[in-house]
Amino acid sequence: MDNDLSGDQYALIGRNLKNEAGVTATLESATATALEIIEHCDHAGITLVVRRDKTSTLAPTDHIAVEADRLQYETGEGPVVQSIVDEEAVYSSDLRNETRWPGWSSRTAEELGIRSVLAMQLFVGPDALGSLNLYSDSPDAFGSDDRVSSLALAAHIAIAFAAEREHEGSSSALINRTVIGQAQGRLMERFDLTADQSFSALIRLSQARNAKLHVIASDIAVRGIRPELFDW
Repeated sequence: MDNDLSGDQYALIGRNLKNEAGVTATLESATATALEIIEHCDHAGITLVVRRDKTSTLAPTDHIAVEADRLQYETGEGPVVQSIVDEEAVYSSDLRNETRWPGWSSRTAEELGIRSVLAMQLFVGPDALGSLNLYSDSPDAFGSDDRVSSLALAAHIAIAFAAEREHEGSSSALINRTVIGQAQGRLMERFDLTADQSFSALIRLSQARNAKLHVIASDIAVRGIRPELFDW
């Protein structure tokens, strides 16, 4: 199956997010858009951890998302916690059979009716980390296409935080690193490349198109790998 976002999905993400004023409005649109474009996503939110000790849920779509996150903060385990610590995407297809986080999984499935979860790690600032959290009431809810869609949303979220920091006069280096990593992941999956090979490919694209590396990476992270990228 083709893992690129469809034109309609990308257009919807861009239309919903590009004109939002401020980071809060962008985050709220991002989680609302997740429910629109990811078929089995029933609840969504964004976790922000500041200085490794202050944790909060931003832009939740409903109280279920808030409670699912809160239980992870309370128990110190779960896909969101693992995503932030390990800096990766974490997926569970069925919490009723999940053994990685037994305390959180059993309570979440029984008390909230959540069966599947996908958490995408985010760099959101020099002293903060985050996660885009997608929850479903159905088992086996999130496939490879859904992960690509969530990567596009994550890229928009990273850009929103970068814009906010630039407005405050802060460096955007960590956001650029996140977007570059997302673009590398797409290249590695599509062309079966190593991390070093995918980074070299980004450099060649940057040189060929006379564009900054993070600009090329952001384009790939948000819009996917397209034939015209390699028309040089």
